[in-house]
Amino acid sequence: MKALVIEDDNNIAELLRLYLEKDGFQVRIADDGATGIAEAKVYEPDLVLLDIMLPILDGWEVCRAIRKTSKVPIIMLTAKGETFDKVTGLEMGADDYIVKPFEVKELLARVHAVLRRYGHAQEPEGKKLTFDKLVINMESYELVVDGRKVDAPPKELELLFHLASSPNRVYTRNQLLDEVWGFDYFGDSRTVDVHIKRLREKLENVSPSWSLKTVWGVGYKFELMHPDMS
Repeated sequence: MKALVIEDDNNIAELLRLYLEKDGFQVRIADDGATGIAEAKVYEPDLVLLDIMLPILDGWEVCRAIRKTSKVPIIMLTAKGETFDKVTGLEMGADDYIVKPFEVKELLARVHAVLRRYGHAQEPEGKKLTFDKLVINMESYELVVDGRKVDAPPKELELLFHLASSPNRVYTRNQLLDEVWGFDYFGDSRTVDVHIKRLREKLENVSPSWSLKTVWGVGYKFELMHPDMS
C-alpha cells in the first residue's frame, strides 16, 4: 500500500516515513504543495498525509486539487495552536485531521480507520441499496438520483448508505460520528450537519416515498414511506 506525505518540515516527514514504512507502507514525500499535487497524480497513493502550512500552495488548495481527480483518503496535519476549521476541511474533502506533535499509536489508528472506510479492508456483501429514483452503490462509490449519476464525496455516500441501510431508524449525531467516521470529533456535531445539508441539496423532492428527515432534539433518519427497497 502506498502513502504520500506532503510536508515541508523534513524532520516530521522522515518521522512519518519511518512510522508508515514500519507499518508496511511504501512512502513518497513531497515538500511543497505544487509537488504534492503532481506526485498525487503520478504516484496514485492509497493515502495522503497533508500538512496545512506549505510553500507555493497551502494544504487547503492541495486538498481541493486532489479531490478534483481522486477519492484517495486525505488526513490533514495541523500544528498545535494553528487555526483549523474542521467544517472547511470536510467541505474540501478531507477525511480526518491530526494535531502535531502526535503519538504514533494515534496516527496509525487514524490511518487504519480511514483506510477501512475506503474499502481497503474486505467489504461485506450487500453494498448497494435501491429505492424509488435512488441508487446508493458502495461497491463503485456512486450515487444515482433520478436516473443520473450525482457527484458525492465518499463521506456523504457513507453517511447516506448508513442511514438508508436502516430505514426509519433515528440516529443521534454522536452515533453517526462513531459509526460512520469511526473516531471522535470532540462532540462537534456540525460535522454531521454539514454532510446532511449537502445531501439534502442533492436529494430534496426527488421522490415522495423517501426523504432525509431531522428528528428535532435527537438526530436524523432516512424515512421510508413506502417500503420498496430492493
